[in-house]
Amino acid sequence: MALVTIVSAATAPHACAQAPSDKYDDTFRKYTKRSFGPGFDWRVFKAQGMAESNLNPDARSGVGARGIMQLMSSTFQEVRSRNPDLGKIDDPEWNIAAGIAYNRQLWTQWKPDSDDRHLLDFMFGSYNAGRGTLLRAQRVAHERALDQRVWPSIQTVAASVPRWRFTETLTYVERIRANLQRMDARGRVDGKR
Repeated sequence: MALVTIVSAATAPHACAQAPSDKYDDTFRKYTKRSFGPGFDWRVFKAQGMAESNLNPDARSGVGARGIMQLMSSTFQEVRSRNPDLGKIDDPEWNIAAGIAYNRQLWTQWKPDSDDRHLLDFMFGSYNAGRGTLLRAQRVAHERALDQRVWPSIQTVAASVPRWRFTETLTYVERIRANLQRMDARGRVDGKR
């Protein structure tokens, strides 16, 4: 699998925190259901899109990541090779669809190698830093007699993992959680969820 290079909001000036728009909710719902099933909380991917681009379909990073889900062209093509009905990377619907499909691929890869309570953290962390980086982090955690299957162990050893801009990844995962909490709070105020 090609290493994904996704740029987080920490390096993308267009991704500052704002109140979330409902504009792409139906798209996030549709492709979450398609990739993860009807019971999966689609809002986690919206929270990710907020962290990536603040839901800006025209977002571009300095390294070439594009769209709401800040996909590199190579990652989009990899996902498209398994989903030939995907349209263009710059179309918000297809960008979201590909981002969620890529998350599904990562989810499936992490399922046997992480505790279920921390599976989202590993999925999002590898979306940002690449799976290989987190596998290196797991090795460091294991060497230190920590449970390599839980995210707090990865956070503990992050600074010791070679070739990892760990602050970006850890901040990215926390930003997704914060976005989801804001959506929860907004839903309670608006009476929806």
